[in-house]
Amino acid sequence: MRFLLKLVAFVALAMVLTLAGSLYLAIDSEPMLRRAVEITPANIKRAKQIVDQNDPRQWHAGDRRLITLSQQELDVAVNYLAYLYANGSARATLNKGKAELNASLRPPQSPFIFYFNITTKLTADGAMPRVEDLRIGQLTIPGFVAEWLAPWVLARFLGERAADSLAHTIKRIDFKPGQVTVVCDWPLNPRDTLGAMIAADDEERLRAYQERLAQVSNLSKPSAISLTELLVALFELADVRSRRGGAVAENRAALAVLAFYVNDKPLATILPAANQWPRPMNQSVTLSGREDLAKHFIVSAALAANAGGPLSNALGIYKEMADRRDASGFSFTDLVANRAGTRFGELAAGNSSSAAKVQRQVSRGISEKDLVPKTSDLPESLSETDFKRRFGEVDGPEYRKVTIEIERRIAALPLYW
Repeated sequence: MRFLLKLVAFVALAMVLTLAGSLYLAIDSEPMLRRAVEITPANIKRAKQIVDQNDPRQWHAGDRRLITLSQQELDVAVNYLAYLYANGSARATLNKGKAELNASLRPPQSPFIFYFNITTKLTADGAMPRVEDLRIGQLTIPGFVAEWLAPWVLARFLGERAADSLAHTIKRIDFKPGQVTVVCDWPLNPRDTLGAMIAADDEERLRAYQERLAQVSNLSKPSAISLTELLVALFELADVRSRRGGAVAENRAALAVLAFYVNDKPLATILPAANQWPRPMNQSVTLSGREDLAKHFIVSAALAANAGGPLSNALGIYKEMADRRDASGFSFTDLVANRAGTRFGELAAGNSSSAAKVQRQVSRGISEKDLVPKTSDLPESLSETDFKRRFGEVDGPEYRKVTIEIERRIAALPLYW
């Protein structure tokens, strides 16, 4: 019996030492890859084309679709995902039948600064790629072990429901020089699949804020309501719920519910279960007396909180560039609302400290002047011709002068300190 206990203790110690040694080999003090997240209006335009070509509303149950991405598009996507989920950078290279991914990831919740420098090679093999080689720092992991761990890693970052849904939708991935093709089978019930992408904890949060929004809207007058009134009400609830922890997740859920409501879109669009929840009364939501500014602000805030500031900023610029070509024209006032919303969302979901600070500030009460700075002197309704005559392009010096001034005004507001 004594021998058996010693054997168990020895095995346990050996496992601990092995894990510690593996971790030591896997971590690095410096990233091997440093890349800025560059999402341009052109990237947004291309992404919109892909979505339009594969609009779920035009799909039927059991449909099979082929989605093609260039190496540049995949490269932008993987770098953005590395930034979003692990505060890192990544690069993708495509060849015939093979792909190489390099990434430097920094664990977002760790108080210590260290990196996982990852290099992996994938080979097209049947339906799904086979892991040919995986290195994390100085640690080499056999391909079959990496494939066994892959579902767990995806579930860790995406959530179990989302990872499982993804596995059932993607049927094949092929690599060609400079191009990747993905074969997808549309599920029997697309809306149920969309709902499955939302984790159970997040669904509970969304319901809490939907119920609070219904209470506030049903008690208010059936006319326009200020965005600040709704923000205060929902962030009061977020402050209370966050006393158990999870301020970032609470703020993200509150902003997501508001973004759907302000844009007059039912939450059931992405979460069928919301059909059974209390429904807010329909009413106009304004910021500085304008519905469009409320929409710009809250959509940018929700995007920045849930998908990162670079995407929010790029979408805002893309929207205004598109407006140059139609009746509404380019509006720097809209751009202010976009940038202020992005800054709000970044602070609301940046880390637990900034998330809690925003909750306290907003729940104490805010005015519209706290959210957006002065815009009355900024040009609006600029046609494409007028915009080019006065500012050139969005990367030109005259345009940058205005955007620098916009950022200065936003940074001067105490809410964004």
